[in-house]
Amino acid sequence: MPILYTVIARGTTVLVNHASCAGNFAEVTQQVLHKIPADDSRLTYSHSSFLFHYVKEDGVVYLCITDDDFERSKSFMYLNEVKARFLHAYGLSRIRDALPYGMNADFAGLLAAEMKRYSEGRNLDAISRVQDQLQDVKDIMVKNIDNITSRGEHLELLVNQAENLHAASVSFRKTSRNVASVMYWRNIKYSLMIAGICLLVIYIIICFSCGGLLWQSCVGGGSNPKPDPTPAPNSTQFFSSN
Repeated sequence: MPILYTVIARGTTVLVNHASCAGNFAEVTQQVLHKIPADDSRLTYSHSSFLFHYVKEDGVVYLCITDDDFERSKSFMYLNEVKARFLHAYGLSRIRDALPYGMNADFAGLLAAEMKRYSEGRNLDAISRVQDQLQDVKDIMVKNIDNITSRGEHLELLVNQAENLHAASVSFRKTSRNVASVMYWRNIKYSLMIAGICLLVIYIIICFSCGGLLWQSCVGGGSNPKPDPTPAPNSTQFFSSN
C-alpha cells in the first residue's frame, strides 16, 4: 500500500499537507501533533493497521501515515527527502513566520510526486545504496498511539483508498480556500491601515492650511461679518416736511 498522507507542521500549525486517498487524516494528525514531544526526535506510532512516522527538527514536524506493511526504512527515507527539499525551498526563518497552510499552494504538488515515487518504489535503488548513511531505523522506537492518548480521548483513523483522486481534489480545494481566506483578510487589514494613514495625512494638511484643528479660516469662524445695509430714506416723510 502507498504512503497515505503527509503533513509538515510548525508545532501544531499545519504548513502543508497532502492525502493520496480519502480519510480523516487532518483530524487525527492534529491529535498526534499535540502529543509529539517538544525536543527533536524520530519516532513511529502504531495505530490499528497504520503507522505514523515522524521526524521533528528545529520545531518542525515532518509526518507521514502508511499501512503497517510499508517498509519503515523507506518511510524515513521519504521523510528525510521531504525535509531536505522543504528546508531548501523556504529556509527556517521563513518557515517560522509562515501562515497556516502558507506553503500548500507551492509545495503540495511536490509532496504528491514524492509520495507516489516512494509508494511505487521507482528510482529508489540509488537511495537504497546510501541507507547506511542514515540513522539505523531499528534505533527508532515504535510506540502504540493508544498509550499517549488521554483518558476518554478517542482516536480512530478512517481511510477509503477507493476515493483516491476525489479525496486529493477535495483536500486541495479545502486548503486552497483556507489560504485564500487568510490572504483576503490580511489584504483587507492592510488596505484599511493605508486608508487610515492617508486620511490622517489629509486632515493634518487641511489643519495647517485652515489655521488650526477647527479649520477656523476655512469654515467661516475667521471671516469678518458683513455690515448691515443702510436703509433707504422714507419718501413719505420727505414730502411732509415741505
